[in-house]
Amino acid sequence: MNRKISAATAGSVAVRPDIAVVILTFNEEENLPQALQSVVGWAREVFVLDSCSTDRTIEIAKEFGCTTAQHRFENFGRQRNHALEHLPISAEWVFFLDADEWLPEALKREISEVLASKPMENGFYVKRRLIWMGKWIKRGYYPTWILRLFRHGRARCEDRDVNEHIVLEEVVGYLKNDFMHEDRKGISEWATKHVGYAAKEAALLLEHEQQKQRGQLSGRFFGSQAERKRWLRTRLWNRLPPLIRPFFYFFYRYILRLGFLDGRAAFVYHFLQALWFPLLIDIKYLELKQHARRGGPNA
Repeated sequence: MNRKISAATAGSVAVRPDIAVVILTFNEEENLPQALQSVVGWAREVFVLDSCSTDRTIEIAKEFGCTTAQHRFENFGRQRNHALEHLPISAEWVFFLDADEWLPEALKREISEVLASKPMENGFYVKRRLIWMGKWIKRGYYPTWILRLFRHGRARCEDRDVNEHIVLEEVVGYLKNDFMHEDRKGISEWATKHVGYAAKEAALLLEHEQQKQRGQLSGRFFGSQAERKRWLRTRLWNRLPPLIRPFFYFFYRYILRLGFLDGRAAFVYHFLQALWFPLLIDIKYLELKQHARRGGPNA
């Protein structure tokens, strides 16, 4: 049974928490210093698992004193599981942090205090706060709860190309403070990355096996936020007409959930992430279906 966990308002904990922060990277020299500055010196261990970067990513990680390793990238789920299985993690707890994310002082203090209390929970959901064009995108998207903090050896990541989740079939809690998502690479890099994500999402749509694939998160409407999203995707979204459903989603995010109140930056984000991106997925999905009917190779 889930229960809320709130940090005490007392001063910061002097002893380092028994936690390993794991960061997956590929050409992240713009973002990595921001992430490392927020955890080096706080966490007992910091690991950077790199996918053969060609920029200064590894050099930066070593400058910060991190333990580094390289492994050829297959998909995000397998890369996270490789980190859990092969990195020399000795800490009791693990926090997966992306290179374009960082931990604020309030969350670090909360984590330190919660772990020092020897909690019964084996994992904790944390809210992600999106910073886009220098602004917090508060409405239409927030809060997004993600399972990022868990006991080492008690969780695995589902084997999924994109939008993967940590699977932990045990007691979990919820932390009060947010961690930050702030990509410093710019919109062009964001768009390029999401073109690749769209191809992977389209392939998953064509397979129609999200719930059947071994090791994947099951969809439950009354489960966690991640399980509810998976249920809505497989039971509702996938049954709506392609090319039409992205417009409903944009209307839901930008109008019904009041995204328009957050100004110009929010319009740009919701337009790209809630309309352009799912529309691109549908276009690619229809293209794959056409190739499949013709017996040709998937583009």
